[in-house]
Amino acid sequence: MSTPRIFGMVLAGGEGKRLMPLTADRAKPAVPFGGSYRLIDFALSNLINSGLRRIVVLTQYKSHSLDRHISMLWRMSPLLGSYVASVPAQQRLGKRWFSGSADAILQSMNLLSDEKPDIVVVVGADHIYRMDFEQMIKDHIASGRGLTVAAIRQPMAIANQFGVVEVDDKDPTKIAQFREKPSDPKGLPDSPNEVLCSMGNYVFTASALKEAIELDGELETSGHDMGGDIVPYFVAKGDAGVYDFTKNDIPGATERDHAYWRDVGTIDSYYESHMDLISVMPIFNLYNSEWPIHTQQVNLPPAKFIHDAEGNQGRTNDSIVSLGTVVTGGIVERSVLSPNVRVQSRALITDSVLMDNVVVGRDATVRRAILDKDVTVTDGASIGVSRERDLARGFTVTDSGITVVPKGVTVTP
Repeated sequence: MSTPRIFGMVLAGGEGKRLMPLTADRAKPAVPFGGSYRLIDFALSNLINSGLRRIVVLTQYKSHSLDRHISMLWRMSPLLGSYVASVPAQQRLGKRWFSGSADAILQSMNLLSDEKPDIVVVVGADHIYRMDFEQMIKDHIASGRGLTVAAIRQPMAIANQFGVVEVDDKDPTKIAQFREKPSDPKGLPDSPNEVLCSMGNYVFTASALKEAIELDGELETSGHDMGGDIVPYFVAKGDAGVYDFTKNDIPGATERDHAYWRDVGTIDSYYESHMDLISVMPIFNLYNSEWPIHTQQVNLPPAKFIHDAEGNQGRTNDSIVSLGTVVTGGIVERSVLSPNVRVQSRALITDSVLMDNVVVGRDATVRRAILDKDVTVTDGASIGVSRERDLARGFTVTDSGITVVPKGVTVTP
């Protein structure tokens, strides 16, 4: 049997409204993460590490920084036809944008015609995880089905936040029903208090995907969504299987970070996933060199921690600090600092995420906050100390108390 031709498609066209203001000036997959990365780096790294070499990224909203990141970092050798290409909305079917994730594929059907793949791997661009898609692809081919959905086990109590896969009583690899955010979920046969939640990753037999997408495009009542319309189509035909993510084996993974997956679609989940990175034994380990997460390494000097003129020593505890950062007489605790951050005398930063080129002045305080690129916190100013004060200044403050300062803002006392 010949080796199947496998093609990867990354859906990166969403607006990311729930991540505002971080998506005010960029596409959601281009949002920085973990100091040196962007969200899309996780999906692309997983596909590349899994052996895929022909990948397209379907973009739409505010895609300039995303397109630039892909073109500068994700350059594959063309010798064997390898590439990662950013494909914007092209309005091939009329003067309209993508009306859903399935419509994005419909309007990009020329890509499938050009590549003529046997298998198509379709993934989202805004989740934090490690996954070997080769294992899922092998299961899909062996099943003979048109679609396989990757799913992760979650407590039944949070089933109403996800698309839930209910398996066949006689065949736990077959999807009997797919329900969006059910209030009365059905537990798993081998674990009644758990459900299988869709991860937004799919493996299709190419011919079946083409048929389903084209039929969906003709339905005026369809939402043209992969989870809401395409998956139920395959389920109704009895042609949908499920891949249990817990059996995915990643080289270098530990028991603690095995089968980690986080949807960072909200400010709170984005913040919490950063906090997952910084413990001594992290819940998600960025330092697994056997399954690396690739990104663009900027040309900056190493981080530096020095004392100020008064003898206050710059120091950090339980934090990630990126290249080019200088901490001068300030204190950083349980935080993630991106490249080229400056922390000055007697400043205190705790439980926060600081993006590129942020400056925190003398005697300033940053607490439980996310500071976007090029934010300046002037001497004596505070963020995250007074909810009322932060709201009065126009900053976003979540119900859990996370303050977000938009790109380029100067914060004064």
